[in-house]
Amino acid sequence: MNRVEGLRANSSQFTLERKPFLILGGSIHYFRVPRAYWEDRLLKMKACGLNTLTTYVPWNLHEPERGVFKFEDQLDLEAYLRLAASLGLWVILRPGPYICAEWDLGGLPSWLLRDPQMKLRTTYSGFTDAANSFFDEVIKKVVPHQYSKGGPIIAVQVENEYGSYATDENYMPFIKEALLSRGITELLLTSDNKDGLKLGGVKGGIVRLPQKPKMVMEYWSGWFDLWGGLHHVYTAEEMIPVVTKILKLDMSINLYMFHGGTNFGFMSGAFAVGLPAPEPMVTTHYLSDYDAPLSEAGDYTNKYHLLRNLFSHYHTQPLPELPPVHERRAYQPAVIQQHISLWDSLRFTDKSERPVNMENLPVNNNNGQSYGYTLYETTITSGGALKSQNNVRDRALVFVDKHFVGVLDYTVQELAVPDGKGKRTLGLLVENCGRVNYGKTLDEQRKGLVGDILLNEHTLRDFNIHSLDMKPAFVNRLESAGHWMSMRHQPSFPGFFHSRLYVNGSPQDTFIKLPGWSKGVVFINGKNLGRYWSTGPQQTLYVPGPWLHRGDNQVIVFEEQETDGKIQFASSPDYGMTIDVQ
Repeated sequence: MNRVEGLRANSSQFTLERKPFLILGGSIHYFRVPRAYWEDRLLKMKACGLNTLTTYVPWNLHEPERGVFKFEDQLDLEAYLRLAASLGLWVILRPGPYICAEWDLGGLPSWLLRDPQMKLRTTYSGFTDAANSFFDEVIKKVVPHQYSKGGPIIAVQVENEYGSYATDENYMPFIKEALLSRGITELLLTSDNKDGLKLGGVKGGIVRLPQKPKMVMEYWSGWFDLWGGLHHVYTAEEMIPVVTKILKLDMSINLYMFHGGTNFGFMSGAFAVGLPAPEPMVTTHYLSDYDAPLSEAGDYTNKYHLLRNLFSHYHTQPLPELPPVHERRAYQPAVIQQHISLWDSLRFTDKSERPVNMENLPVNNNNGQSYGYTLYETTITSGGALKSQNNVRDRALVFVDKHFVGVLDYTVQELAVPDGKGKRTLGLLVENCGRVNYGKTLDEQRKGLVGDILLNEHTLRDFNIHSLDMKPAFVNRLESAGHWMSMRHQPSFPGFFHSRLYVNGSPQDTFIKLPGWSKGVVFINGKNLGRYWSTGPQQTLYVPGPWLHRGDNQVIVFEEQETDGKIQFASSPDYGMTIDVQ
């Protein structure tokens, strides 16, 4: 293809090479899909009749510590762009720095919050310096993949939904200039809801005007789920007529999500708009991935087939054949063989007079702790009323001499500590359940203990603080630790539980089920599959076949309170009781 003029918005329709171009887009985030399946998911997108891939770029994964950048393996953005190009898909890139994406802190790295004055998404120098440093790395990688240089990127989005935040009129021009000055030459877009349109645009980007092309940048194919709620479903019968009408109006569209994938690890965000306290999101992205046309494990849905039929009318050539679906297996249950108490797994200890929030702990090369759990221990000499003063972020299991006495969270802020003799150790194991990813409270997303805790109105002091971020190095070290006990010994909670999944033949996708367990995290061959919680709605965790190997596979479960001693497997997911999206 001879490239003269890229995507333009100079008339009522988009043009590419000066010919009318309808964007039939879909979102698939490379960081939510096992790399071994990138090609499978993109081929299925192409076969559905879509011509454009949209993806965010998660700053917090690419720069986990200040100045330490990761663009390999699962995070090889350039490989993803090259793959899209090789399959004949155009790309709209959404590099942030803020992405929302139902992702922890909207993709912003938690180490930004070490600065007590931090003002995220503004021209505050602490934020712009960090954003400039990130853009220095990421933009130089994507510039060669622009349309004008023979690559697939036809447009780049400036930030994300800033009209809903809009606290600094100089911020969007700063982000625009940050892109242009580093060599972005393709069409710039913004994405906002109806109310945000007035405030979120930039000069030179597309805004909604007469005689300009119109695009639904995020046509939501479903809705996200929150722990303790129901699984939201947006039926194909409701969705297809709306998409049909959008296309009949000559409007471009991006399906959000086309394939949702999985919030592996601790990366799911939390929702707080209109709620008294943040509520954490589930592990499957938008549970059953925003009820998306392509399921979490890459299966076709009724929605997919109806969309494919609709999009086929917008192509002059027949659509590609449907790629085959991967087989799945319900493996035999894996019996727990060994366990190790949380208390025996502790390494790093920080001594502090006052509680320190996890982001400000002196760990990870002074970048603080980003995710997971933090244990705070102090000595008490009496029982009585323990009051959190709403300083627990987000949920704390409370122990006296390692015996569980209750939970403190946003709703329960006072607990009775039983009386006892002499000095005893009070422990608060605080979980970061996920940082809010959208709304006005981004600056307030520090986790752990964020202030003082009272016992009988006395402020507790002199803490030993243990960081439990459960990174791969921690899990690998745990496996070789010498404190594992056989299940003949009564396990103590919280604890880590070790089992092996035996795979004969080539590994296939499966789903883990833990009906006899309460709440925790699952690691398979050192990879964090995400959180489970019996409160639901989600009851299974997706295990990608490429993450397994023939023979024995190591499974470690961190469980807070109970186990039935076995891990079950299923060939299909269970996302819980459903409710229609209103």
